Amino acid sequence: MRTPLTVADHLARAERVYPDRIGVVDEPEQPAPSLGSLSYRELGELARAQAAGLDALGIEVGDRVAVVSHNAGRLLTSFFGVCASGRVLVPVNFRLNPEEVGYILEHSGARVLLVDPDLEDVCADLDVEHRFVLGRDDDRIFRRGVEPRPWAEPDEDATATINYTSGTTARPKGVQMTHRNLWLNAATFGWHVGVSDRDVYLHTLPMFHANGWGMPFAVTAMGVPQIVLREVDGYEILRRVAEHGVTLLCGAPAVVAMVLDAAADLDEVPGRGRVRIVVAGAPPPTRTIERVETELGWEFVQLYGLTETAPLLTINRTRVEWDELSPADRAAKLVRAGVPAVGIDIAVDDEGEILARGNHILAGYWEQPDASVEALRDGWFHTGDGGAIDDEGYLSIVDRKKDVIISGGENVSSIEVEDTLHAHPGVAEVAVIGVPHERWGETVVALVVRAEGQEVSERELIDHCRERLAHYKCPTAIEFRDALDRTATGKLQKFKLRAPFWEGEDSQIKG
Repeated sequence: MRTPLTVADHLARAERVYPDRIGVVDEPEQPAPSLGSLSYRELGELARAQAAGLDALGIEVGDRVAVVSHNAGRLLTSFFGVCASGRVLVPVNFRLNPEEVGYILEHSGARVLLVDPDLEDVCADLDVEHRFVLGRDDDRIFRRGVEPRPWAEPDEDATATINYTSGTTARPKGVQMTHRNLWLNAATFGWHVGVSDRDVYLHTLPMFHANGWGMPFAVTAMGVPQIVLREVDGYEILRRVAEHGVTLLCGAPAVVAMVLDAAADLDEVPGRGRVRIVVAGAPPPTRTIERVETELGWEFVQLYGLTETAPLLTINRTRVEWDELSPADRAAKLVRAGVPAVGIDIAVDDEGEILARGNHILAGYWEQPDASVEALRDGWFHTGDGGAIDDEGYLSIVDRKKDVIISGGENVSSIEVEDTLHAHPGVAEVAVIGVPHERWGETVVALVVRAEGQEVSERELIDHCRERLAHYKCPTAIEFRDALDRTATGKLQKFKLRAPFWEGEDSQIKG
């Protein structure tokens, strides 16, 4: 008999096969009491207690539960307590401001909000039916001692998570990931990266993020201990690698740079010959890849994907055929986005846009049918990224067709920032672009034409943005111009505006 593929499978297997193995080591430094170390049996009990708490509230299968939290054991638990019980998890970027969080709560129709104690002020005035502070209201949301019902067995095509992503419009879109999407992404990641019960995984990525929320599913079924890191810091990453014997972690190029900087201060780098670091967001410089291999002694693995693809599309990992290459030559191979993962088809259309199809692709955008139709056309998902496929079948990212900046692994909608600046009376015209940044890959810069008679300053415009947007979205610099390059029809020529900042780079995209 065919059984549905649901995320409950992953925890159920860990409970059955690895009940006494450490499943989670919670972050010790946080405002809420740490969960400490939980075995997989205890993780299952806590997740089921959370499901029982949702039962007691009358939260039905398919209802949305939003979480605004830094990385923490209780957030990790919610991937199963919410999703495996048939509800829909809405992980929210903790860097967003109250208005932005409020939009996501309203748009998703979330009935429950779980919030980190550090972020209570951000969510204090938001309208939601049920609100709980994690670590403070545990007796209300985690109903320990209550006999929980068995895990729900929803249709594998039912929505498991809604993940909001910055896009090309001022409002984010809610990406619907099904149980089948997440199950197959976890399995595919495991095959390609070689996840086994000998691994120890370090959660460096924020769990609300595309590459962060997929990992609990990818490692749990194999009984992998999961070490929670609340705030990314190169020294802390290296300390956890040494303390816990970490063998696997993920990070944006900015995280790689932090680790390399911290490692330069150590006499001996932990994890040499043992650690795989999976990098996504955008390719780091070739020299950075070479340094990972030579200075850290870690294996560099690159993948390409999007929130809309669960996220794995392509993967690039060193091959036996490359063993005799020099580190520099091997890095030149690894800088590419990679080859399609098992079950994924990749194509590049006549306009250079990357198209994808497979079992990882989103079901659609929540409550946005027009956006869904636009993205899912002719049997393909249109990524909005520009790319090229070489003679070896490897994909490289060469441009970003969507007007998105990736700074420190976070997507920033240029249009959202432009709309915010246009609201200032001192701004007549504005173009927001990403420019290279040594640490963050890209940083946000605004090119502004002042309104006639206005003497608005750079500081004033940056403060204007910081009052209205999450800080990572805000310009780090404002350049004033007399005019902006436009086509004959009046369209901004972003490529020309970016070109001076990207001189000497292979493409106008970094991460």
